[in-house]
This record gives sequence, structure tokens and C-alpha cells, in this order.
Amino acid sequence: MYPWPNLNREVRSSAMYHEMRSCHSTSPSCKLVSNTRSRLNVARKMYQMRFPGEYVSRMTMQQLRGKEGSRIRSLYRTLSKETGVEWNGRTYNPDDYLDSDPINRALSSSNACLYGAVQCAIVALGCSPGLGFIHTGHERSFVYDVADLYKTEISIPVSFKIVSSFPENLDRAVRKATRDAISSMHIMDRAVEDIRALFSKTVEEDPQIDEVALWDASGNFPSGKSYGEDQ
Repeated sequence: MYPWPNLNREVRSSAMYHEMRSCHSTSPSCKLVSNTRSRLNVARKMYQMRFPGEYVSRMTMQQLRGKEGSRIRSLYRTLSKETGVEWNGRTYNPDDYLDSDPINRALSSSNACLYGAVQCAIVALGCSPGLGFIHTGHERSFVYDVADLYKTEISIPVSFKIVSSFPENLDRAVRKATRDAISSMHIMDRAVEDIRALFSKTVEEDPQIDEVALWDASGNFPSGKSYGEDQ
């Protein structure tokens, strides 16, 4: 049986046959991420999804990262106070899962489940998990981009809730609760729609994405002309 029963038929079919569609679907994401202007547009739209009703199109990426960091830190403090779970910051050892406190282990476990679900949606659309717009330099950069849209709804509250209940098997309890939350909140279907909206709107709004230029360390130069020493 398919592990995500609430995922619609279209996404289920795409997940099984994504390789047949990958060339068609990956092309827009490659095009968008390789152009500085369109990549910035997509990144800003991802932040806009986290701050509905706020105007972020004039903010720099540094300002947006700071705004997002403040939002997440505030949520950690709020949930710590509500659940009684001690919070001393997000610290973990990627090489040793057990080398952290219960809440950080729970967050790592829950995030891993969320990443897996989001990657299924990304692959179902034929997109590349490694072509990130905010994250970069990792084979799952785009997975991290999209998953960050839902952490405040899924992995963060789930982790604090489960840790506060002192389960006998923390990891198992976190994985089960995260799975149930992903299913009940239709995260995979939402991820598909969000990705489609991000890509389609950006292509429509920026018709110059297809403009070809010659790359240079000092900036791009117009193509279609001959460059020589006499110019």
C-alpha cells in the first residue's frame, strides 16, 4: 500500500513514473536557478509564503534570512514555554545523532521525515532535489528550501509536543507523529501546488529569463556579436 494514502492520484502516478517526465519538468527549475534575477524572485516568493500579508519584495536576502531567523527563534521560545520543554538552542552533531538533548534529537528526526515527504513531491514533479534557490551546495538543497515552508506547522510543534509527553521510545513516537501530521495536513499535495506556483508565476513575470548572455567574472555581456581585440 502507498505510504501516503492522502496523496492525490496525480502525485502518486508521478512518483512512480517521474523519470519519464524529468527532462520536461526539470528544465524550468534549471532555467530559473541559473539566472540570478529569477533565482532571487523564487527565493523571495518562498519567504513571502512564510510572511503572508507582508511586503518582502524590496528586502535583501540578508534581511529575509534575519527575519526568518527571528520568526523561528520566537516559535522555539513560545513552544518551550507552552510545553515546559527546556530550550537552549538548536545544537546537534550530524555525525552522532545521540550527541544532543531530547528536543534536538526530536527535531532532527522529525525534520528527516519531513524531508523525505517533500522529496517525494519534488521527484514526483520531475524536479531536481539538488537545485536549491535558498540553500545551495547539497544534493538536497531544494528539499531543504521547500521543507522550510512547513517546519513551523510540522516538525517544530510535533517535536515539542512529543518530548513533553516523555514517551518510552522518543524516536518512534516522533516519527509516527510527524507521519500523521504530514498526512492530515496534506503536506505533499501542498508542496506540489507550491512548487508549481513558484515556477509558473516566475516564468510568467520574468520573460527575460530566456535572454542569452556571455558570462564573465565582471558581469554578463550581450551575446550575438563578435568580440575582438579591436573592440
